[in-house]
Order: sequence, then C-alpha cells, then structure tokens
Amino acid sequence: MKNVKKPIAAELDLFEKKFAESVRSKNPLLDRIMRFIIRRKGKQMRPMFVFLAAKISGGVTDSTYRASSLIELLHTATLVHDDVVDDANMRRSFFSVNALWKNKVAVLVGDYLLSKGLLLSLENDDFQILKIVSTAVKEMSEGELLQIEKTRKLDIKEDIYFEIIRSKTASLLASACSAGAWSATGDPETAKLFHTFGEKIGISFQIKDDLFDYGHDNIGKPTGIDIKEKKMTLPLIYTLQHVDEATKRKIIYIVKNQNKDKHKVNEVIEIVKQHGGIAYAHEKMMQYQAEAMEVLHRFPESEARNAMEELVQYVTERRY
Repeated sequence: MKNVKKPIAAELDLFEKKFAESVRSKNPLLDRIMRFIIRRKGKQMRPMFVFLAAKISGGVTDSTYRASSLIELLHTATLVHDDVVDDANMRRSFFSVNALWKNKVAVLVGDYLLSKGLLLSLENDDFQILKIVSTAVKEMSEGELLQIEKTRKLDIKEDIYFEIIRSKTASLLASACSAGAWSATGDPETAKLFHTFGEKIGISFQIKDDLFDYGHDNIGKPTGIDIKEKKMTLPLIYTLQHVDEATKRKIIYIVKNQNKDKHKVNEVIEIVKQHGGIAYAHEKMMQYQAEAMEVLHRFPESEARNAMEELVQYVTERRY
C-alpha cells in the first residue's frame, strides 16, 4: 500500500485535517465521539480511490477534498448504523459506538454524520457530487433490504446475488471513483467511466470477502461466519446450483437449522470446496478485476494510474 499512497501522500495528509475539522462539534458528547471515530478509522481506501481517480482524470481540486470527506462521512454513518442493526459491539478490534454509548446515541451520531455530509456539499454547491453519493446510499439501503428478504428463504440465485453486492458494497466505491473524476473534470462521461471502474472493483472486493469465509488463502481468521449468519455468498450459491438434490437439501437444512453447530458448518464448507465453489468465485473475482483494469487503461499511463493498478491488485490479494 506504500506505493499506492505515494502520489497522493500530501493530499491524504491534508484530507485527514480537513475531515477532522468537518466533524467537529460544539456539543461535548458529540465531539468526544467524533474524536473516538477518527482515532479508529481504517485504511482510508475510499479517499484513496477519490484522490487517485481525480489525479488520473485531471487533477486534485478543492472539490476533491470535499468529495473525499462526503464519502467518508456517509460511509462512517452507515457503519455506525449497521452496528446498531447488527447489534455488534466490536468494529476493527475497537468497541463500537453503540457498545460504548448505547443505540440511541449511535443512531443520532449516524444522523449527525449524514447531515454534515449533506451540508458540506450544499454549502459549496457540489450538487452533482452530492447526487452521485446520495444515489449510492439509496442503493446500499435497497441492497441490504433485498439481502434480508432473500436470506429468509435462502433462494438467492446468482443474478440476485450480484444485484445485492452491486448495490450494497460496490455502489459506494463506484461513487467514490465517480465523484473523484467529476471533481477534477466536471465531465459526465469521465465520471461514468470511473463509476463503472469502481463498481467492478467493489464487486471483486466483496467476492474476496466471500472467499475469506471458507479459509481461502489461509488467512487465520474464523471461517463459516457467513454461513452462521445465513448469508448466501457466491461459493455457496454456485455449489447449490451444481450438487444433486439430496446434497442441496442437506446444505439448506444445515444453514437454516444447524448454523451454530461448528462441525455442521465445516461440513458445508468442505462440500463447497469439493464442488468447485471456491474456484468459481475466485474466477469471477479475477474476471471483474480484469474488466476494471480494462476501463482504467483507457486513461494515459501515469504515476497515479500505476498506483491505482496496485490498489486494484490489493483488493484481490489482501489477506484480511
């Protein structure tokens, strides 16, 4: 990741300062929670996509910094709300906001972050960037609800799976790339190209997460979490479509009724491995990565484009 950050190191440093400023509050409790959130932030992948897309397509502007802040504000808001919905007490090895301050405060914090993002864009007339990112938030909600609906019946087919992850995961990454390109060019076609690029990378990213659940690449993390939560991931969907009827019924019964039994979950994992579910998902992941690279290579070679290529490689080669 060091080479990825090299062309945008100065921009990321300044972004950190601008982002901290954008969430500051006069309310002591809110300000304390904001400082907590900033300290536990992750790899800053989405701001990296914003800045690199801007540099590749034209150059970083003041609008690029606001686009990065908007993306990060809305992304953080959705994470805070997700922890409430999932009743999760930990995120990135830290206690979640709801674990420390309870659900009511966490929901209000998420709302505050959303409103700060909206105001940041409106006060600077970044209407198109706000439209790009707001569309992604709408799609994320729709994707989550579609997944909840389908999980109840365990009847997700491959086309529905891709619709779910396109909406739920890939849409925000696509909006980050699109907003970055728009901030640099104001050109709809360039923004559309980067939206396509980001969407394909986002889908590839989610398939990689699916593979982690099956112990792919020996990452040393717990396996079977998605099965325990009755999530229909690509390796499992492929397997259900390619096993005999008796094995299919067995898998569905375990996922529905024995998903807390470690031995039964491991039995499903082995069936998926034996019937090519892992290999198929890996092939699809690499296909989307290659399609993203094809879009990226429509732009001239540069230090920023090389860094973006490395970021794309990281998505499929990461070990957590």
